[in-house]
Amino acid sequence: MAQMAMVMNLDKCIGCHTCSVTCKQAWTNRAGVEYVWFNNVETRPGQGYPRGYEDQDRWQGGWERTRSGRLRLRSGGRFKKLISIFASPVQPGIDDYYEPWTYDYEMLTSAPLGDDFPVARPRSLVSGENLAIKASANWDDALGGVADTEANDPIMRKLREEANLRIKLEYEKSFMFYVPRICEHCLNPSCMASCPSGAIYKRAEDGIVLVDQDRCRGWRQCITGCPYKKIYFNHRSGKAEKCTMCYPRLEVGLPTVCSETCVGRLRYLGIILYDPDRVTAAALADDRDLYESQLDVMLDPHDPQVIADARASGIPQDWLDAARKSPTYALIKHFKVALPLHPEYRTMPMVWYIPPLSPVVDLLQSQGHDAEAGGNLFGAIDSLRIPLEYLAELFTAGDVEPVRLVLQKLAAMRAYMRDVTLGNPRDPELAAAVGMTPEALEQMYRLLAIAKYEERYVIPKAHIGDAHNLEEMGCSLDFEGGPGAGGEGPFGSSSGRAVPVAIETYADAKARREEAEASR
Repeated sequence: MAQMAMVMNLDKCIGCHTCSVTCKQAWTNRAGVEYVWFNNVETRPGQGYPRGYEDQDRWQGGWERTRSGRLRLRSGGRFKKLISIFASPVQPGIDDYYEPWTYDYEMLTSAPLGDDFPVARPRSLVSGENLAIKASANWDDALGGVADTEANDPIMRKLREEANLRIKLEYEKSFMFYVPRICEHCLNPSCMASCPSGAIYKRAEDGIVLVDQDRCRGWRQCITGCPYKKIYFNHRSGKAEKCTMCYPRLEVGLPTVCSETCVGRLRYLGIILYDPDRVTAAALADDRDLYESQLDVMLDPHDPQVIADARASGIPQDWLDAARKSPTYALIKHFKVALPLHPEYRTMPMVWYIPPLSPVVDLLQSQGHDAEAGGNLFGAIDSLRIPLEYLAELFTAGDVEPVRLVLQKLAAMRAYMRDVTLGNPRDPELAAAVGMTPEALEQMYRLLAIAKYEERYVIPKAHIGDAHNLEEMGCSLDFEGGPGAGGEGPFGSSSGRAVPVAIETYADAKARREEAEASR
């Protein structure tokens, strides 16, 4: 089967939030989803969004392996869900997200003449009352207020006591990096398994996970089931919504909005071929073997047998060509420098990350060393300001060695290409030290540093014959006239006067929309 995958190079993320804002404007600029961020950029260390989403003892997301060697949802099986289906599921509340607000813009334009400058006070979109803003989707941004909240970072709580002490001691030496997050479009999605209505499905064409808005009944079990908490509840329509990986754009060969607008050019999109029969077995591996087991599921698009099997499965030739050119396959499986986010959730995520290396360079420079020299870089990796243990808890279920090897490869590439740039003799020992060839280092450098648009986004177009199968009523564009349709204010449907969010049935929302269209 074919799966659209994304890789993000965290070394390039500057935390500008352009991806979040453009995604918000394109997909969730509507009433009922004011608090929803399909894409958000989190500062680590930090609590994330919703706050503390990684604490699965509390939120019961993802899968767990039973003693009998089977996979089971943390939130319980079918029987438990059946007997509790009318009860409120375990899910974040408004305090774990934030209370959405707008501003009293009318005060700026209609205030009487006076000595004081008028102020647009924030007002809650839930109650309509004046609001003291105490939280938002990026409240920890760039370590803002993190001194009071760092103890609530679920990963820091998991690290052993001496690691926590190390983090605190080195904290003021710029221990910070950004992690953009979207739906992981997993190979083994727990949200899909949690849905009592069968409304969540994984497209056979490209593996994108979507919500059928016609079938969704608003049980919200999917919110519990998703360990990344990337499914949200629209309180206006009574339906669940999530990142669609901008599938209307992908079908015509365009990258996602977040990728297209990324200032740092840190995102890569491409096709991965995988064996669906291996997914369950791979998800049953021991925690620290999950990274390698997921790699084993991914198939070599250059293997003649894989190509023959893919053709027999109905994968078009141009998709196979795209798989061979896929930058995500190259970074994940060929160079092995990208890592999955929380593989211990056993959902087999398909949005992977290249861990950040920049703090090594900053550390060496501050100590007066040649920061780009290969020997210095290798020696400093274990002295990262971002502790290896922290990165390992994010990307390899606590196993430090894969993270160390990735950082060593990135350091070797940096040092090797420095010699190339300066005209010094190439040092093949740098490549050999990390199990690579000089040619491979140069190829990896090209992909990570200077790759063109068409090299970063290798997206095969959908075929006309698949058009009917690709129809999906769950697109967020179906509501409120689509993104940018305006509303009460100039900046979207919730930017004007404060109107409390009402809970409507889907039929009510549809009738209201039809009435509005008829009045035009």
